[in-house]
Amino acid sequence: MTTIPIENAPAFHTLPAKILYRLFTFFALFIGLLAFLFNTPIEIWDGFWLIMRSPANLLTDYMELANPGATLMNASVMTLHALLIVRLCNAKINGPVIAALFLIIGFSFFGKNFYNSMPIVVGALSYAWVTRHPLEKSLLAALFGTALGPLVSELTFNQGLSLPVGMTLGLTAGFVAGFILPPLAQHAISFTKGFSLYNVGFTCGFVGTIFISLMRSFGMTVDIVSIISNDYTTAFSVLLILMSLLLALFGYYLNNWSFYGLKEIYRHTGQLSTDYVEVGGLGATFLNMGFLGIFSTLFILLLGGDLSGPVIGGILSIVGFGAFGKNVLTAAPIMLGATVMSSLTLHDTQSPSILIAILFSTTLSPIAGQYSNLVGFIAGALHLSLVVNVGFLHGGVNLYNNGFAGGLIAGIVVPIVDAIHVQRAARLTTSSQEVDPAEEVETVDKR
Repeated sequence: MTTIPIENAPAFHTLPAKILYRLFTFFALFIGLLAFLFNTPIEIWDGFWLIMRSPANLLTDYMELANPGATLMNASVMTLHALLIVRLCNAKINGPVIAALFLIIGFSFFGKNFYNSMPIVVGALSYAWVTRHPLEKSLLAALFGTALGPLVSELTFNQGLSLPVGMTLGLTAGFVAGFILPPLAQHAISFTKGFSLYNVGFTCGFVGTIFISLMRSFGMTVDIVSIISNDYTTAFSVLLILMSLLLALFGYYLNNWSFYGLKEIYRHTGQLSTDYVEVGGLGATFLNMGFLGIFSTLFILLLGGDLSGPVIGGILSIVGFGAFGKNVLTAAPIMLGATVMSSLTLHDTQSPSILIAILFSTTLSPIAGQYSNLVGFIAGALHLSLVVNVGFLHGGVNLYNNGFAGGLIAGIVVPIVDAIHVQRAARLTTSSQEVDPAEEVETVDKR
């Protein structure tokens, strides 16, 4: 991995670990304060507990289910919860952790809450304890694995079971899912070769499919829902653009008012695991995150889409992975491919499910970074076609549906492209070893 020679770099402003923790804690508290711009304390309180009791399946927009104030409060609580877990694991806030924090903030708008996330986190950390590994080794699986939160909520609240029985089944299922995620995720990366950034989401797709299959075998029905709000596009457009601008400006300040390090980030493919904080520095990473936030927000608005909870979650996820594998140069061809495919097929590009598919298709950004924009465009197009059809397998209990589809696309596209490259390289090698007939004649004459 190429890193910036510190002795040749500008005088960067550094942020010690304690300051980073305080910065993200302040950010989480600020999100909670924003809640009171939208709703009264009573509305927020009632809405928050409604969110905690909801089945939370895809797509359950908490702004429509409850209200935007309660949704923002849920995001605040979930971020503080995640920061506490990071601190308990004695982990530093690096690129992967930043990506996980923003992903949790984003999915707190649809699907994740404290109740359905906790058993999964406990299960993943218990795996580290049982196998005598440092807790930090299971941290990312614990944080990203909360994608299976709806499994806990579905069993607890939506199967007509008594509350004690439902809670027992839900919490147990969540714990087991979390416990098996770390080893499975480590194995799954060999299939995608790191070209799908949502590796745990890919793993969660299989785990969710197993649990849903078992539930269906016992006569349980799990329906994918669509509860969507379209009433807050203007407000959240302003908030997302401002947040992205502040991120970029803060990164510019940390970078001693320069773009130093951004070029190094753009040179990397983003293939797992690429920590942009190590590659380009913290300032350049924040710049990259801010640029991605502005780009993805404007992209959705130019398509005429509304900023519903899931779409906001998609944008925040892209921002987070600006620290861990994504940049504008690699994300753009993927998103463009998915958009063109949606316009050529029977899908409505402005529908929430298609908009989030376009956003989350950027899980395949490393493909564009490694091979070409054209291959990335094709991968994005294929992703759009696949993702709208795989949700039935896991019944919507895997919030990272695009991670599941993206992993499958990476596992198919990468070997094919690699094979073509190998054959092309072999032909070039063979042709370079062939002797020019004119050179043969010249050699004979000399003899």
